[in-house]
Amino acid sequence: MNNLLPSPIVIENVIQSKMRGKITYQSTFSASIALNLTFVKPYDEPSGKGYQRPVDLKRCNDFAVYLSKGEDALFTPILFNAGSLWEFTSYDKHRPQFGRLICKGKASLMDGQHRLGGIKRYMQETNSEINVPFLAFHCLDEDEEIKLFDTINTKARGIGSSLSKFLRRDSDELSWIATELLVRQESPFYNIGSIIGKRNKGRHITLQNIYRTLHLLIKDPAIIGFSKEEKLNMSINYYNALKEAFPNQWLDYNGYRITHIVCLDALSIAGSKILTMCTSQNKKQFDYTGIKKAISKFKHIDWSTQGPLKYIKGMNGSKSLSIDLIDLILS
Repeated sequence: MNNLLPSPIVIENVIQSKMRGKITYQSTFSASIALNLTFVKPYDEPSGKGYQRPVDLKRCNDFAVYLSKGEDALFTPILFNAGSLWEFTSYDKHRPQFGRLICKGKASLMDGQHRLGGIKRYMQETNSEINVPFLAFHCLDEDEEIKLFDTINTKARGIGSSLSKFLRRDSDELSWIATELLVRQESPFYNIGSIIGKRNKGRHITLQNIYRTLHLLIKDPAIIGFSKEEKLNMSINYYNALKEAFPNQWLDYNGYRITHIVCLDALSIAGSKILTMCTSQNKKQFDYTGIKKAISKFKHIDWSTQGPLKYIKGMNGSKSLSIDLIDLILS
């Protein structure tokens, strides 16, 4: 992405300082400049280095309403990563940390997406300009930027556990496997899962749900020793076998409970037993045909929402159902 500006933008009255060895800039600029001088890295950016959620219009509108209160509407600085595209020049040698910024390119918006969205809405409705306080890092690399975003939003006001798992996919094996189950087309969760944790019609399973149910599936010591790619392959095969055994039930969330979290967790607990049974003692081979044989024993289960599974809830319900499933496997 080319973030260079056609002509530089100048910001006056800037304070330069350091935070943990990183150069930062603090000041205010007009809302018009703020909107023209920034860009967002969405979580699904092709580079794999994106992290921002889609904008929630209600939050933007709520902030615009808040701004209409006038002088009482205070707000915290917007946070940017200038990516070394902003250059600082002091006004004189007696005040070396006070001067102007020459902005040759756009800065990555790290924190304040909904505030800027609300400011834009407020400007459109009132035809007025406001000053926006900001704090900008001179240059963070992409991993530092993601880590800081994750820290700010998980420690302060929460970005949601699903998006947090997505951001940690390169450092946490289970997060990687869970993410792959949602983004790979051959996965049965491809069209019914949400990476950012926001459920909507057709996407009723979140990345956090997958993360938890995967932990139940591959936690057995017999499975832990396999590589993450092998664990992913086992997981895809297991859940695909379930989808193939119950194709209509898998896709009908309202009519059947098989993809409801309480049942998925039960199936994952039972699946752990199946995967262990399919593992050779030397862990060099895995019997994938054994998965389908075991799941065939579930064929008479009534998964309908009005059936015998109607009232099971929570982890206790999952554990209770898993006992019945394991009994079927061993029968």
